[in-house]
Amino acid sequence: MNLFFRTDASVAIGTGHVMRCLALAQAWQDAGGHALFAMAQKTPAIEARLGAESCDVLPIACEAGTGDDASQTIALAREHQAEWIVVDGYQFAEDYQAALKAAGLKIVFLDDYGHARHYSADLLLNQNAGASESLYRNREPQTRLLLGPGYCLLRREFATWRKWKREISPVCRSLLVMMGGSDSENLTARVIEALALARFENVETTVVVGGSNPHRATLEKSAARSGLKITMRNNVSNVAELMAAADVGISAAGSTCWELCLLGLPALVIDVAANQTAVAKELDDGGCAIHVGNQKVGAERIAEELRRVLGSQELRRSLAQKSRELVDGDGARRVVATLRGTDPGGSTGTGGGLRFRRARAEDNRLLWEWANDAKVRASSFSPEPIPWESHVQWLARKLSHDQTLMLIAEEDGVPCGQIRFDARPDGDWEVDLSVAKAMRGRGLGARLIEFGVRALLREHCNARVHAFVKPANAASARAFEDVGFERVGEEEIRGNRAIHFLRQETAPV
Repeated sequence: MNLFFRTDASVAIGTGHVMRCLALAQAWQDAGGHALFAMAQKTPAIEARLGAESCDVLPIACEAGTGDDASQTIALAREHQAEWIVVDGYQFAEDYQAALKAAGLKIVFLDDYGHARHYSADLLLNQNAGASESLYRNREPQTRLLLGPGYCLLRREFATWRKWKREISPVCRSLLVMMGGSDSENLTARVIEALALARFENVETTVVVGGSNPHRATLEKSAARSGLKITMRNNVSNVAELMAAADVGISAAGSTCWELCLLGLPALVIDVAANQTAVAKELDDGGCAIHVGNQKVGAERIAEELRRVLGSQELRRSLAQKSRELVDGDGARRVVATLRGTDPGGSTGTGGGLRFRRARAEDNRLLWEWANDAKVRASSFSPEPIPWESHVQWLARKLSHDQTLMLIAEEDGVPCGQIRFDARPDGDWEVDLSVAKAMRGRGLGARLIEFGVRALLREHCNARVHAFVKPANAASARAFEDVGFERVGEEEIRGNRAIHFLRQETAPV
């Protein structure tokens, strides 16, 4: 089982694309597969790291992202009998994807902000907190979305820290600085300047210098001149341990952010490239980190925010808690499970890594809480809150009725959504669904609908399924359209306008 990666690294590009691909490669290896990297640009440090991880590195001898690149990549993928090809980099646009698809390859496309005009990959992965279906409206019908921090690609070294709990010390003693694998803007030097301005003499600082960073010599001189307790570490392999030992971090707003979140390390983040801006702002808005600015931020601003964070135990505790809630560290395994189509447990069936089962009486509380979620009530044609007693009676009727099919979707044992089909007097069926708040924005709605329809057809052939969606609920409307429902008009339901969708199947699928 060969997983083939097409990505690049250089001082200008950075190393983040390769390092998150490495996380997926490790998870693939752990599942018994082999990983190969095809690269047009690479640094000696990156090539050495991939070799140390038992990943083959193959050359692409042309300009990255061109037609020649696509042709060479196709040839190599075929030669090495690649099961999937993972493409990661902003140089790979819509034409590149289309060429690989036309060659019959199965593609995973890693993205951060919707940089391509059209997407034709089989799987589209955006691990960022702000990832949403709206970024990818221009995609092929078969393109499935894996969105949000639930799919964060963290390397193997972080696996043992998934259940670790951080203690927030009243006084900060340790600071960790990580500005990326190459740091082409040399922001590390500016951070050292900020440390000197902040003057926390009793804080020991570890500065991680990436293996592709060309500024190491000057940084060591700057650290020596500062008079502070600064230790320089070059091209480290124990990042998780360093994060666990630190009280506060200062980091570029790339993939390292998700590592910081897993370890619950209160952090200041700087977006060192345009593609990192949205990530930094999302983390700041969610109270998971403090966004201090972009690559032009001054040392004074960094020093000001550093004083605030180091001086407030309550702020650090809040940042640690919220960031830890965002990332569980199991994203790479989820992606591999999706690629391999594996089922994480006994079930009615699976849909893209999800486990589906029939609803049970013990789901009463869960379904009641989902039904009374503010967004669910706003989308409903009866927006009033549902009393507990009424819900209990309603669910008992539904579970005892052979004209209702209600399924619960789970991911790693955690319920993430429900879909229900009720028989209509005319013999057709009507569908209702909801997605758990924490799982929204990942394209789960369409997956729930598609699998639910298939489950219904296994029991009731030649079914016609109706759905009614408020016009303002654009995400639900798109989810139904994505899985083959057609708009057949509008109706009025309990005084509300509703778009009427219909899907008709004449045989089981």
